Amino acid sequence: MITREMVIGNKSGLHARPASLWVQTASRYQSSVRMVKGDRDVDGKSLLALLSLGLSGGSTFQFSVNGPDEAAAAEALAKMVAELGHKEE
Repeated sequence: MITREMVIGNKSGLHARPASLWVQTASRYQSSVRMVKGDRDVDGKSLLALLSLGLSGGSTFQFSVNGPDEAAAAEALAKMVAELGHKEE
């Protein structure tokens, strides 16, 4: 299992468009993906669950990936979040 802590770098947070990109990216992998903010732990491949976390700009969250392609999945998801901070939403 790989766990990483990330910060949402864009001002508008993980709203519908970037959350959809996250789910699309996570769904390309066999590994399970979990996201945690505070005491909330949700399925990282579910758009509604992800949106329910309310990840606004500057929010810190953790995600964990567990499965046969966890390293590739964790890298792709971390890269996607990092790139959000470089784009204007």
